[in-house]
Amino acid sequence: MNLQDTVSIVTGSSSGVGAATARMLVQKGSRVVINFSRSVDAAQKVAEECESLGGEVMLCQADVSLDADCRRMVDVAMTKWGRLDVLVNNAGTTKFVQHPDLDGLTSEDFQHIYGVNVVGPFQMVRAASDALKASGNAAIVNVASIAGVKGVGSSIAYAASKGALITMGKSLARVMGPEVRVNTVCPGFITGDWLAEGMGKETYEASKAFLESKTPLQATCTPETVAESIMHFVEGHSVVTGQHIVLDAGHLLL
Repeated sequence: MNLQDTVSIVTGSSSGVGAATARMLVQKGSRVVINFSRSVDAAQKVAEECESLGGEVMLCQADVSLDADCRRMVDVAMTKWGRLDVLVNNAGTTKFVQHPDLDGLTSEDFQHIYGVNVVGPFQMVRAASDALKASGNAAIVNVASIAGVKGVGSSIAYAASKGALITMGKSLARVMGPEVRVNTVCPGFITGDWLAEGMGKETYEASKAFLESKTPLQATCTPETVAESIMHFVEGHSVVTGQHIVLDAGHLLL
């Protein structure tokens, strides 16, 4: 896909992978909706960075777990630019609970995590379906996790939600074709403040050091390396849909 003059929505793009993806999209000529739920200052900073790169962006505060917010986000993009070509479902949430602590998760925790990580992407695809199909050559990329493949991660609820997202991507690929490709990236450990704060500095640094010494590529993900793979699914892979790729420097091989 030639991204010049296209329109993209990146959910959860006020920081991390979403912000890196927004920057890469505008560098390729796409106009981007930068979405945030709470972090308005961070989102504004990302918008300013994108504009300094010559990009055209707009901010949209919306909670993807709310169907009305999803529909409004698509509506504002269509009102401003009249088209939609790319949807990156990056917004996500978790609760950090050690897996053996089964009492550490409530049904409300599961419902909240699934609401953002699974229901949210579904609602975004549903809201954007007509516009994306009208593009004729559109792409959806869902951001899952190695947690959904290996059953690891910040909590059992999080891993289950990311597994559900991977499966849902396959289902959506069947119904969104032939006009829209739907694929999923599954990052492993991503360096950055979000994971460091959730894990605690000591555990974060120990996990990072282990992966950077033991994985075949002796590396961990950064927001930029994850965004690179998202961009590959957007720009290329013209005959690929319903697939997922694990970005983990070989962690699954251990």
